[in-house]
Amino acid sequence: MTRSDLDFVRVLEDVIHLLMDKGVIRFTDLPDAARDKLIARQSLRSRINHVGLMAEGDDVI
Repeated sequence: MTRSDLDFVRVLEDVIHLLMDKGVIRFTDLPDAARDKLIARQSLRSRINHVGLMAEGDDVI
């Protein structure tokens, strides 16, 4: 169940980014806590990808 939850979190993150890319929602429409979490995950993923520790699209567990 935990793995499924983690996978689902990634799906939700991707859906949020898709909705923003399509102009359906704006980043500023999200609550502060959601914005903070998205920024933190994006920053973490960027740092991990930058040092080549994971392939594009992989997620941190």
